[in-house]
Amino acid sequence: MSQVERNSKVQKLVEYQKFNEEEVSKMTDPQVEYYHWLYFDDSAYDYM
Repeated sequence: MSQVERNSKVQKLVEYQKFNEEEVSKMTDPQVEYYHWLYFDDSAYDYM
């Protein structure tokens, strides 16, 4: 994941107030992607 992409995802997680900046800074790239997917990515099943 690029640094720009990571920064964007980290910012969304912090703004969503699920994590503070210190917690997110300790996460690996896969963890950041997982939590971003968990809270922000829509699924087709969300609309059924």
